Amino acid sequence: MKPKNLANLRRKIDDLDKKITALLNLRARVILDIARVKQKSGESIYSPDREREVLRRLAQTNRGPLTQPALEAIYREIMSSSLSLEKPLKIAYLGPEASFTNLAALKKFGSQVGYIACESISDVFLEVERENADYGVVPIENSIEGAVTHTLDILVDSDLKICAQVILDISHNLLANCPMNKIRRVYSNPQVFGQCRIWLQENLPQAERIEVSSTTRAAQIAAKEKNSACIASLLAAEVYKLKVVASDIEDSPHNVTRFLVIGKTDVRQTGHDKTSILFSIKDRVGALHDMLLPFKRHKINLTKIESRPSKRKAWDYYFFMDLKGHRLDPSVKKALDELESKCKFLKVLGSYPISD
Repeated sequence: MKPKNLANLRRKIDDLDKKITALLNLRARVILDIARVKQKSGESIYSPDREREVLRRLAQTNRGPLTQPALEAIYREIMSSSLSLEKPLKIAYLGPEASFTNLAALKKFGSQVGYIACESISDVFLEVERENADYGVVPIENSIEGAVTHTLDILVDSDLKICAQVILDISHNLLANCPMNKIRRVYSNPQVFGQCRIWLQENLPQAERIEVSSTTRAAQIAAKEKNSACIASLLAAEVYKLKVVASDIEDSPHNVTRFLVIGKTDVRQTGHDKTSILFSIKDRVGALHDMLLPFKRHKINLTKIESRPSKRKAWDYYFFMDLKGHRLDPSVKKALDELESKCKFLKVLGSYPISD
């Protein structure tokens, strides 16, 4: 027989669940009203600026015992359900299913929207450009291996805008259906091998390392091939019925990948924004130095600069830059206007909320 106080506490939970359900449905009805207003005005359904405002307010009002990550995870699904009520959103991502980009897309948009797995970064851009998808999610840089150059190269010519970013802590796991001492081959993609080099040398020095296109493809092979393993996500273990032989095998505990959300709409200011640009410079001594002066003059913090060959002329480069602030902030606008007057070519790739 259950203690009387436990039964009373459970009744309290039941009453609270009824109230939560009623409030969630009330919230959903307001969401439908918002959808009608947006439809009339032609405004985008997904609003990264509003999303950030909601999460910031939650952080300010949360008094526990729920942690902030736990509360955000709950609201991620609430917002995902809201998006699906407003419009059946489709999100393209670099697949296949259970890839790290899939995990990033789920972290940003939740489980209640539709997803399109793409074979390449180019395909993600194409799905959004052709309006088969509302937004796309692509990797842009890893804290250990650096920039994803293919994404940078496509941004040069694409008309799509960066709408948001997703920061994902990367955990690599050795997955197999055999014990570690039976593993003869390990499959994964080149970047992942680079992030787990020391662990593999210490724990599986004799195993052959075979590069494939993605961690998901590695999981698919390891699930079918005897004495084979892969390095992939825990989601891949679940999807492809593999056992976790070793977890968190990355060499650095600070392994983070940044992903971009790309779409066709601009994002409003939030007061806590980042702007990404690309530009090319004239071939003369001190040219790059001169390009950076407007940002110093207007006290704009530059957080990243990366160069890529233009592929149109030998020794001609594009420079990709991230800076703090929104393109419409007065100081940022002045700095960009000055830069445009000095450089050969300037393109604002997007302004979007900074991820915490």
